[in-house]
Amino acid sequence: METFGFIDEAKIYVRGGDGGNGIVAFRREKYVPRGGPAGGDGGDGGDVILEADAQMNTLFPLHQQTHFAAGRGAHGRGKNQTGARGHDVVIRVPVGTVVYDAESGALLADLATPGQRIVVARGGRGGRGNARFATSVHQAPRIAEKGEPGERRWLRLELKLLADVGLIGMPNAGKSTLLSVVSAAKPKIADYPFTTLQPNLGVVSVDGEYEFVLADLPGLIEGAHAGAGLGHQFLRHVERTRLLIHVLDGSQPEVFDHYIKINEELRLYNPLLVERPQVIAFNKMDLPEAQARWPVVEKRLSRERRVFPISAATGQGVWQLMRYVGQLLQTLPPAPMPTAVPVFRLDETPGFTVRREGEIWLVEGKRIEQLVARTMWQYADAAERAQRQMEAMGVLEALRRAGVQPGDTVRIGNIDLEWLW
Repeated sequence: METFGFIDEAKIYVRGGDGGNGIVAFRREKYVPRGGPAGGDGGDGGDVILEADAQMNTLFPLHQQTHFAAGRGAHGRGKNQTGARGHDVVIRVPVGTVVYDAESGALLADLATPGQRIVVARGGRGGRGNARFATSVHQAPRIAEKGEPGERRWLRLELKLLADVGLIGMPNAGKSTLLSVVSAAKPKIADYPFTTLQPNLGVVSVDGEYEFVLADLPGLIEGAHAGAGLGHQFLRHVERTRLLIHVLDGSQPEVFDHYIKINEELRLYNPLLVERPQVIAFNKMDLPEAQARWPVVEKRLSRERRVFPISAATGQGVWQLMRYVGQLLQTLPPAPMPTAVPVFRLDETPGFTVRREGEIWLVEGKRIEQLVARTMWQYADAAERAQRQMEAMGVLEALRRAGVQPGDTVRIGNIDLEWLW
């Protein structure tokens, strides 16, 4: 059976569907020789949507497929028929996925609840047909609009596991063994450093009275807060937990140094993590060296936190620890939910700039580029309307002040226009 690895980062490209074009059409019924305008609007493009799925626990599928495009809106038709809307594309991601705009780094969403959705690339609006431009003065307009292009961008996704309790500690402290003893999780276990390269989750049930999700997180190394080793891949998962179990390797003479280093890495990454409730599991009590160190460790560390002597290998003290953790969770507030993040939209500012590049005048700005892209220049009425709008926006006056001359090329978006006067 094929298995998929745990992946907690992904980069994907999303593109909303383009809007359909409006059309120029007129009524042609048998007994209406001079029918009015009847061109329908184009349909809106579809959206690209991210949805949090409780059945997923990895971003691996988004390493297999990285490009997603919603459907284009259908073009308008005669008899005032509006084109169909383009189909949406829904991308399912694990609960706990944080979404960033890859270019700007802006936070777009934190999908922390099952079923939560965010539109990450909106479809373009459909262009209007000529029926929409009819007035009492201009009853047969030959004007229609092209559809707007859909939004498009690269996204960076990060998964932060949603677990009640996180196991932290140096590599090979026994976290994976502890998780395997108290839950049905089957993490890979071996007797050498850096065994766990990915988080593992397990559900712990204590006598049917307490139940919580426990995460075995990769071991820390010095410098993790700055990204060394597994660095941030580990630490971002800790942020979600309500309680930490700090597993200490009782067989190591540097046990106190390890305790201090782990907490220092937490503090340097996020000072709030040091304030997170923490219980100490002094592991490997089945070994003589750990038994010899236990009295000193208990005397020193019990001043700061609750300390349990355990042996994950034999089960000694494990369930006393789990019962205490279950009881403590009942008194702790739920994990703070992320604040709502507004849907990120492309810049809507109406400004524009005029500059010369070689023999070409460039006019740049979202609103003016959108106007030019939507205009059907083959229709005289449409071209005249666009000219009036550009005059009202100040674009034509800005070109005159800049020194444009008859015969010069003016480029707006992907359209080249010739200046005639």
